[in-house]
Amino acid sequence: MGAVEPVVDEENGEKETKIRDEEERDVEKGDMDSQQRGFQGQPPPPPPPAEIGGENFHMSRMQRLSATNPLRLVMNAGTRVASPSPYNAPAPSQHRQHRSFPNPFHHRHPPAPVPAPAPSQYRHSPVPEPVPAPSQHHPSPAPSQTRSTPAVTPQPSVITLNSRSYTNKFSLFLFLVHMIGAIGLVCFLVFKGIQGLLEAGEAQRKEKRLLKFFLPQVEAASLLSITLAFTWQKAMRMWPTFMVHFVLWGSFIFTLAAGILLICFQRPSTDGVGVVLVMFAIGNGLYSCWVTPRIKFCTKILIKSLEPVPKFGDLNHPTYLTLAAGFLWMSMWILAVIGAINFYFPPLVIIGLVLSMAWVTEVMRNVVNLTVSRVIGLYYLRGMQSSTQFCFQRALSVNLGSACLGSLFVPTIEVLRVVARALNLLEGEDEFMFCCAHCGLKIMDSIFKRGNGWAYVQIATYGKSFVKASQDTWELFEKREMETIVDSDMTSAICFLTGVCSGSICVIVIGAWTFTVYPNFTATLSLLSAYVGYLMTRIAMALPHACVSSYYVCYAENPDNRLFDKTIQERLNLMKTDRDVIVPTPRSVPSRFAR
Repeated sequence: MGAVEPVVDEENGEKETKIRDEEERDVEKGDMDSQQRGFQGQPPPPPPPAEIGGENFHMSRMQRLSATNPLRLVMNAGTRVASPSPYNAPAPSQHRQHRSFPNPFHHRHPPAPVPAPAPSQYRHSPVPEPVPAPSQHHPSPAPSQTRSTPAVTPQPSVITLNSRSYTNKFSLFLFLVHMIGAIGLVCFLVFKGIQGLLEAGEAQRKEKRLLKFFLPQVEAASLLSITLAFTWQKAMRMWPTFMVHFVLWGSFIFTLAAGILLICFQRPSTDGVGVVLVMFAIGNGLYSCWVTPRIKFCTKILIKSLEPVPKFGDLNHPTYLTLAAGFLWMSMWILAVIGAINFYFPPLVIIGLVLSMAWVTEVMRNVVNLTVSRVIGLYYLRGMQSSTQFCFQRALSVNLGSACLGSLFVPTIEVLRVVARALNLLEGEDEFMFCCAHCGLKIMDSIFKRGNGWAYVQIATYGKSFVKASQDTWELFEKREMETIVDSDMTSAICFLTGVCSGSICVIVIGAWTFTVYPNFTATLSLLSAYVGYLMTRIAMALPHACVSSYYVCYAENPDNRLFDKTIQERLNLMKTDRDVIVPTPRSVPSRFAR
């Protein structure tokens, strides 16, 4: 090493001899420890210089000791280094900061020899302490700091796909109470109907007339609507391009034909129903003309979203079960309506039964929606082929509360939002009225972000509550700048008009049949058959609607998924460059009313 041999007092001779023996043993131990710790890649130390009295040889061997050798730690002012825990191993950059010696892996070449200190230093420190480079020197922390537990960083909540907690429990409780009351009322009214049928008098004649000229037509309307529902769904899956055009213009033709037929019966009641149907048909035709530029994009999304359906052969089984349950409940409901004739306040009781049937069938539709959304959503997000039966059980148990809440509020919100938009499309000079319309549109848009039909995908997939899923889904759309696309989506309107087609066909068939056998029931049975046909068809059309919703929501969550094509992205690019025709949708206050 070229250093001057240190001078040792005679009185420390025996102590020096013991230290030398320990040094020789620790050198071997230190070499073995360094090999066990993975220091095989460390360059070999420089050869020792020529011995001068044997002291420099031991000094060079001391420098070859491992940095964690116990003898070297004792000689380096007795600094204690805690052994790292396998569970709390710090990062490499942090690990170097807690050490008081250079990292042996940092140098690619052997370290330069350090000159020995003055002879007087060997009286207190027999081994010279290596001096690290200034840039690598880090003060050694106190032992208490080394042993201290690092602060735990709060981790984000893990999203689970198999949440067992019930969503929207209050809505579920309210629906169960309603079902208990509805079942009790239906059973009581059926009993009253049987009682009136057995007792002689005016009530018996009325009951027999209803059973003969009322019940068969309603049951036939139910069976016809179920047949039409499966026909529309099958045709929508096989020929989506044709069916989109057929539903848009078929609903206009069938509704207009039903209205004209009822007017031709030349009865006051049928004339009123016929005029309403004709006005609806005119609005339907105007809507079909207005949304013509959207048809091509709607067809592309519908075709792409229906591609995973053949991979799940039992995906339609929940629809079969739900329609069967709906038919049975509809049959009991009709008997209850007949029995309400012999009860107090028949009009109010019948209105209550109609509203109850609307909520029950909407819940059935959303149960199918949740089932299909979970199966298709997990296929897009995780590449999983889920069990349809298990997803159906979750929809009937864990997520039933969200289906009940959404069934109660989403149709109402959608109707009010359409009315607000229609008012904002009008132009006039009454600024007060139109300012109120703009204010109402803003309110409905704010409510829509907290309660919309797009929420069912995240409800089914992640088990979120209805309001939380609505907010998160709309935030995803805003993040991807997709709110304009999803806001102008036609799938919901197509499913609605499919129900209108079935209802109009039921009106034509049942109205003509009733007019030939008992004309007094023509208007009543026409309205009831349209109502039944619409409800049954909407349950079956929940499958394509859920597929399209899952496609949009899962694309917004992960647009780089290989299962998605560039249809939505190309549409967004065209809209940003003003090269695509967009049907304007009122969203804000026009400049003529702005202040």
